[in-house]
Amino acid sequence: MEWRDQGILLSSRRHGESAAIIEVFTPERGRHAGVVRGGASRRLTPVLQPGAQLDVRWRARLEDHIGTFTVEPVRSRAWAMGDRMALSGLGAVLALLTFCLPEREAHAQLYRRTEALLDLLGQGELWPLAYLRWEMALLDDLGFGLDLSSCAVLGAGANDLSYISPRTGRAVSRQGAGDWAGRLLPLPRCLLGEGPAPDAEIAEGLAVTGHFLNARVAPELGHKPLPEARARFVERFRARIVAG
Repeated sequence: MEWRDQGILLSSRRHGESAAIIEVFTPERGRHAGVVRGGASRRLTPVLQPGAQLDVRWRARLEDHIGTFTVEPVRSRAWAMGDRMALSGLGAVLALLTFCLPEREAHAQLYRRTEALLDLLGQGELWPLAYLRWEMALLDDLGFGLDLSSCAVLGAGANDLSYISPRTGRAVSRQGAGDWAGRLLPLPRCLLGEGPAPDAEIAEGLAVTGHFLNARVAPELGHKPLPEARARFVERFRARIVAG
């Protein structure tokens, strides 16, 4: 069994004296693990940094074996190590992909969005909103997308969409919410693609996506808690708002 693809390195851990076990996310093979012989060597350790873009070739005797990778660097994102916000965001993306995606299942559209997002690392004015939209895309790709097209109560004719049902993920207008408004999640304009998307509004959006990751995705995965890396990124982003 053999295939070749390009992918994003999700993780790398030492295996034995000189090898490493890596997980990559590729458009055609999804989240896929394999052994890199010599992966702990001085030559390959700098290549196998989380977030790196790699050209990978996988081989195994049988399809269900872990197999071995040979890797070639395409581009490194190691420079993010010097930017605390970028490093935190990178960690959140990689951790959520590892947490959410089943092994060896293609998610080509999500892969393309992830690569585009990581290529924006370090661009502080663009990254937070791009990251929020990526979490929305992740929910959608997993089958838990939010429906913000119309009011769940009054239908398509309702204006002023202002809330989201925490149970269904559907938008609700201010009029449709009525006395139930206090039980609904606020709907920031940036989730509708409207307005300038200030940081405080993006933080509200992250609270929304975080709710659905916890309430809809995590239960499907055995009620495991979301990765700490996501919480650290959100906390650092909120601290930036306070400091600003």
